[in-house]
Amino acid sequence: MENVNEGLERQRAKRKRVARMKKFIVTTILAFMVLTITVMSVLCYQVLSLKKELRELSKQVYVSTDVADSNEMVDDSVLDDVYKVDDIDNIAEEGDIPKVYLTFDDGPSSNTDKILDILDDYNVKATFFVCGKDLEVYGDAYKRIVEDGHTIGMHSYSHSFGDIYSSGDAFAADYNKIHDLILNTTGVDTKYYRFPGGSSNKVSSTSMSTFINYLNEQGAIYYDWNVASGDATSQAFSSEQLVDNVMKDVVKYKTSVVLLHDASNKNATVEALPGLIEALQEKGAMILPITDETTIIQHVNVVQ
Repeated sequence: MENVNEGLERQRAKRKRVARMKKFIVTTILAFMVLTITVMSVLCYQVLSLKKELRELSKQVYVSTDVADSNEMVDDSVLDDVYKVDDIDNIAEEGDIPKVYLTFDDGPSSNTDKILDILDDYNVKATFFVCGKDLEVYGDAYKRIVEDGHTIGMHSYSHSFGDIYSSGDAFAADYNKIHDLILNTTGVDTKYYRFPGGSSNKVSSTSMSTFINYLNEQGAIYYDWNVASGDATSQAFSSEQLVDNVMKDVVKYKTSVVLLHDASNKNATVEALPGLIEALQEKGAMILPITDETTIIQHVNVVQ
């Protein structure tokens, strides 16, 4: 009888061990499955986040920030090396009086009033290709550009390459938005336009002829530039270097359209402006705002 009881005890103990082992195996498998699902969920979330970031990066190449701005701005520095366009009819000859058009992109900003003050001090008129900004902050700056006798033009509303150049409809919507902002704020029905990145930009996935044709339909004229100060680049030029960058090129042309910027982070441009104006005046240059009489400077002037 005793042997029978011992046998039963051993069987019970064995069954318990087997049950514990099964429970351990099942628990381990379940834990592994939960861990796997958790890891996969995290990875999926990271992949989706990376895709979102890539989409944003595709829209905006470089972002320059202005704490007072509600719009994100794109720096044109990715396109630094595509703006070397010579026009044989515009090459300066001996005895020519150079015509120089100082143009400021990306404003208005906290630097715009400083630039307007300097221009006023020298009695010089320029051209401002503006973007869409908060009117509560910059409404007076739009108005002052016009009231001070400068030319105001369009540089898109959002300056977001990925949005503006995504389609003809997107470009038209953005164009109408910046055109109406300028008209309603200043009373000027401007027809001057500068493409973000220029008409020769390498960012647009849509043929630039689509946008050029649209501007033609609106009776608008787009201006590029043939002299770049370098203030759009990621390289930190000093104010003296910015002046040198301009002066070495304006001597080449009868008409020079100079690319400058009045975004909030362009302090070197503000510092360079007095010296630049004085250097141009010493060369006998006529510093003018863009008008209907201005020689049109375009990188892409044939619709294909």
